[in-house]
Amino acid sequence: MIVFRRLPLAIVLSLVTTSLHAQATESSIANELKNLRSVPTAQRPAATLKVAQEISTLPGGLPKLRLADALSHLATEGDAGPEALQAVADALAASLDDSPPVAKGDQPPMPYLDLAKLVRYENVKATLDDPMVAKATQVLIANDADVEKVDFTLKDLHNKKFTLSELRGKIVMVNFWATWCGPCRLEMPDLDALYTHFQPQGLVVLSISDEDEFKVGSFLAPANYHPPVLLDPDGKVHKLFHIDGIPKTFLFNRDGKLLAVAIDQRTRRQFLQMLSKTDLHP
Repeated sequence: MIVFRRLPLAIVLSLVTTSLHAQATESSIANELKNLRSVPTAQRPAATLKVAQEISTLPGGLPKLRLADALSHLATEGDAGPEALQAVADALAASLDDSPPVAKGDQPPMPYLDLAKLVRYENVKATLDDPMVAKATQVLIANDADVEKVDFTLKDLHNKKFTLSELRGKIVMVNFWATWCGPCRLEMPDLDALYTHFQPQGLVVLSISDEDEFKVGSFLAPANYHPPVLLDPDGKVHKLFHIDGIPKTFLFNRDGKLLAVAIDQRTRRQFLQMLSKTDLHP
């Protein structure tokens, strides 16, 4: 008589996962990335983790790096959770280790900057010991130092001027967005709710768009959005803040010190986590 031993559950799951990952191809992963935004919010962390693990099974090369870098952009939209974000960072680090891109000029290639952003702003760990990662981190540190010194004056849709330095004594969130940006639109209700709730305690939310007045005004006309919306049509303030993607949000304390940076769409919970660095009370 043949006796079959029952395998531990962890081993069974590992075998199943390995089998599934073995079926993943560059094409199938690209399709998953294409459809990731349509995954229901509750299921997206698991879907992100799955794609990161599948990318990790691919052989090294430029296609793998491109997929890993694309996932790093999508994974920061909303709250993917620490496990998924770490898996994304690991996949990107491994891809860079397999196929390091060549730098052009003084700036590190974008995938190194994307990995450094995950480490600096999303609290994951880098598993890649590469001078380019250190250089990318220094770029981000320098950019944040620039932002802390920034001052600007912009007008809102009603021609009212807002000057950042004149808001000392307030907690200020500077949010960059655009009408065409889906993740921007998704976080606007949460920004509106937080602004309405904390405004009596001194919170100011400045939503800045580089689009023209007509387009912004037409978009906001049917919306019930309360924070001031400022116009930066020539993009000068965007450049001062080193904006390379939106949405992006900067949090300043009452003395104008930069407390936190959100590099992508945030949920209400994530915004509250940012605001916990201030003296505001829920």
